Amino acid sequence: MADKNLKRELSSRHMQMIALGGTIGVGLFMGAGSTIKWTGPSALLAYAFAGIILYFVMRALGEMLYVDPTTGSFVNYASKYIHPFAGFLTTWSNVFQWLVVGISEVIAVGTYLHYWWPNFPSWIAGIIVVLTLAGANLFSVRAFGEMEFWFAFIKVATILMMIVLGLGVILFGIGNHGEPVGFSNLWSHGGFFTGGIKGFLFALSLVMGAYQGIELIGLTAGEAKNPQAAIVKSIRTIVGRVLIFYVGAIFVIVTIYPWDELNSIGSPFVQTFTKVGITIAAGLINFVMLTAAMSGCNSGMFSASRMLYTLGNNHDASPAFTKLSRFQVPYVPVIVLSVGMLIGMLLNELPIASSSNIFVIVYSSSVLPGMVPWFVILISNLKFRRDHTNQLEKHPFKMPFFPISNYFSLVILSVVVIFMFINQETRISVIVGVLYLVLVSAIYGVRAMITKSKTIESKKSVIN
Repeated sequence: MADKNLKRELSSRHMQMIALGGTIGVGLFMGAGSTIKWTGPSALLAYAFAGIILYFVMRALGEMLYVDPTTGSFVNYASKYIHPFAGFLTTWSNVFQWLVVGISEVIAVGTYLHYWWPNFPSWIAGIIVVLTLAGANLFSVRAFGEMEFWFAFIKVATILMMIVLGLGVILFGIGNHGEPVGFSNLWSHGGFFTGGIKGFLFALSLVMGAYQGIELIGLTAGEAKNPQAAIVKSIRTIVGRVLIFYVGAIFVIVTIYPWDELNSIGSPFVQTFTKVGITIAAGLINFVMLTAAMSGCNSGMFSASRMLYTLGNNHDASPAFTKLSRFQVPYVPVIVLSVGMLIGMLLNELPIASSSNIFVIVYSSSVLPGMVPWFVILISNLKFRRDHTNQLEKHPFKMPFFPISNYFSLVILSVVVIFMFINQETRISVIVGVLYLVLVSAIYGVRAMITKSKTIESKKSVIN
């Protein structure tokens, strides 16, 4: 397989931080208000429950990766254990998701820079960011891994600091005149489940979107040192760490501040740091969000480039995507994606883009395609078990509670999609996401018909 030529330079620490960087986005730093408003303090449970589902997804992926650690991982598994169409759909879904996320993060960088330099042109900032990240991705996978490690480290350190300071406010009254805030805000403003079951499920559908990117571990497997050991260590720790950051941060937010007042206080992160006397809180959080945006763009460029590389290997895209540089990096996909991000960023600068919500709709439409890999991983794992019975006898990293955990997770993910459609605020994103998946499916169908027709014609010519 062609991916054996990719350089294995990513360590377990790189893999974990890449997954963290792809999962922990700027939305958390803005207070996760859209999630909390639907269900109040029980948003805590929504993040925890979603984390359990994603744990099963990652364990299913880990079980397969341990046996077959290849670049493109879940795409290859989709083609092998489900159908080539599943691999095609998953790959293009992943490319679309990360390209759109990359564009939005590049645009966000320009916005965050305006905090310090209000008149600095956003498009110049975007060009600088894309060229810098493209350079890191083209130079070597280790350069990408190191850059993403430090981007993610800044986010993680900030969240941990916020959790520790928040606990100081809650338990010891630090920054609150020595009076502990206590835990009453968890139930004293309409109860713990303020939106009922419906509100909780609406929140859960938004929370699932926040976890997208965690499957990036699967895409790094083909370029990891000692992949089996790195995969086991990374997956065993990644979900727990993500849960600590998300659940811990949300716990601090809804405990310190009444949930129904969050929309009026601005960023809870800024407010928490300010409360304990850190006067540069606004600038600090703005810097963290700047690095978070660059991290999202960096992860997107890596992920989508490996997907395009896989498409080339599977003959579903130009063979040029399989070309490797002297640093053993698929350079054509990186260049194509960089150009795509620049075009998207520049289109956003046009007057028509700023006067409409077209870009917002397109961005949110990536949520449903972004969930496709999770469905594919869980379904592939069912067939994988049947085909690898002998190798699983001494497998040290089996999917727990198989196959009940697979079916349970598939049902929950399906319920989430249904409630995303029911919810007026997420319905348009689901519809656009469905339209994209239908378009990709139609393209695959047309290609299959053309290929079949050519095969029939070639057979006829041989007979004649």
